[in-house]
Amino acid sequence: MRLTNVKDVQKFTQVVNECEHDVYLKSQEGDVFNLKSSMSQYIAIGRLIEESGDTLELFADSKEDEARLIRFLCELDESQNG
Repeated sequence: MRLTNVKDVQKFTQVVNECEHDVYLKSQEGDVFNLKSSMSQYIAIGRLIEESGDTLELFADSKEDEARLIRFLCELDESQNG
């Protein structure tokens, strides 16, 4: 799923940390960041802020984690669109 304009990075990080399995952020250049790793998470969050997430894609290893992330992104979209 493509990320678009995630402004609440702290909440995004919290949702990722609540996931039970690995969550990845992938750039168009082919860079893959495991968001369950603290070091990768810092680098990926920097990219997320820098690019506003427009070119980054989010992947989760489990369907449950994927559903959790989709719920977060839907809530984020609803709150930004009123």
